[in-house]
Amino acid sequence: MTLAVISGSGTACDTKIPTVTAGYGENEKPKGGKGGQSKFIRSDMADVPVQQAAGSTLPLVISRKKGDDSEDGNYNPFEHRKVEHPTSDLETFVHLLKGSLGSGILAMPMAFSHAGLWFGLVATFAVGTLCTYCVHILVKCAHILCRRRKIPMMGFADVAEQAFLDGPPALNRWSRFIRFMVNTFLVIDLLGCCCIYLVFVANNVEQVVRVYMETVLGIRVWIMIVSAPLIFMCLIRNLKFLTPFSMLANILMFVGIVITFIYMFSDLPAPVERPGIVSVTEWPLFFGTVIFALEGIGVVMSLENDMKNPSHFIGCPSVLNFGMGLVIALYTLVGFFGFLKYGSATEASITLNLPLDDKLAQSVKLMIAIAIFFTFTLQFYVPVTILWKGLEHKIRPEKQNICEYGLRVFLVLLCCGIAVALPNLGPFISLIGAVCLSTLGMIVPATIELAVYHEDPGYGRFNWRLWKNSGLILFGVVGFVAGTYVSIIEFHAEFSNGH
Repeated sequence: MTLAVISGSGTACDTKIPTVTAGYGENEKPKGGKGGQSKFIRSDMADVPVQQAAGSTLPLVISRKKGDDSEDGNYNPFEHRKVEHPTSDLETFVHLLKGSLGSGILAMPMAFSHAGLWFGLVATFAVGTLCTYCVHILVKCAHILCRRRKIPMMGFADVAEQAFLDGPPALNRWSRFIRFMVNTFLVIDLLGCCCIYLVFVANNVEQVVRVYMETVLGIRVWIMIVSAPLIFMCLIRNLKFLTPFSMLANILMFVGIVITFIYMFSDLPAPVERPGIVSVTEWPLFFGTVIFALEGIGVVMSLENDMKNPSHFIGCPSVLNFGMGLVIALYTLVGFFGFLKYGSATEASITLNLPLDDKLAQSVKLMIAIAIFFTFTLQFYVPVTILWKGLEHKIRPEKQNICEYGLRVFLVLLCCGIAVALPNLGPFISLIGAVCLSTLGMIVPATIELAVYHEDPGYGRFNWRLWKNSGLILFGVVGFVAGTYVSIIEFHAEFSNGH
């Protein structure tokens, strides 16, 4: 989660959520429809901001009629976007790196331990390429739908809903459900990352404290201790006040990872001392962890929507290709050499392998723990915003403030409770990757393309798009089922051993 994980959330939060009307410029007059509205836009949603519509159960658009499936060659959605501070290609590239490079990189050596040194090398490149391709699918379909509907921009849930409305009649009735499902999985993914953060911080702090004092506090107690100050920090509602925490987190994370690399690349054993490939029964844990580390599909639409030149985001070459190419290479490098260094002793986070009696290593553990701690508030901002958008209109204005604060406290306590119940970092990471990101990153984009292309321009010669997307969906489903099953088995084994 990446997402985006350490800075992925920062990307999602730092990126503005644009407010648009039904999709016309200031001097453009909409064609057709009663009252000057486009026949494709719901009149009751015409002036609703995109972010509010995303939290609504009402569809943004209505289903098209037969024969309305062609794109308008004269309408360029990029020319009608109203972004207050559009980002350049370089700025978007940096945001993409922030959104993909995070604490997930620290789990890559563990991922390789569930694949083998050489199989992990090849499979990480393959899964990373697949994730990048699915992002291409999502953004390209968004561009097609924007032209068809004369809408300047769409979010992830908007694209999914409109694709189902544009797709075969059997999918039309599921348009509201797919919007709900996308938003639900985004919330589960991001809150799951928050739970992982709590476990990560507690593990690193507990290791350092144990060196200096004889403590009998277990990891579950440390999770509760770490959660206490977060309750108050998560009451901050304005992102502006979270910016200093984000900057400090980025600096600490960068310094910590650089020092970790120094330890990792010293006294490396020969590659023949590590297994090249492991049992196939461990591969689902590898798949879930790599998907968790690499997948940043939850933030790509926000990045593309904010670009000065959105057409540069996909294509060849493109911002996405350069950014994800660098991310995949770096993650593969860390995974390969981290597993080569520590072998079967590799921990769920590479920082936990650093020597306990080394002062510099102890400082690294604390630096990265503090960085992840401060990132929690940024990661937390996105799911609480999505949930509050869906609840706000149901609450009387005079009670909205207290209810929003109550929601924030409840969600922090929920994350704490889940982390206390499931404090094993490795299976937790794999579970989130398998459940949420295989769905959002592979199954949903492939389904969207099938819906968008079903009539115009069609599935191509020999129905190649149908076969390709069916393969992607099958791969995502297998990853979902196998990753979830193996992660649950790991949790069961942990509880059976009395941990």
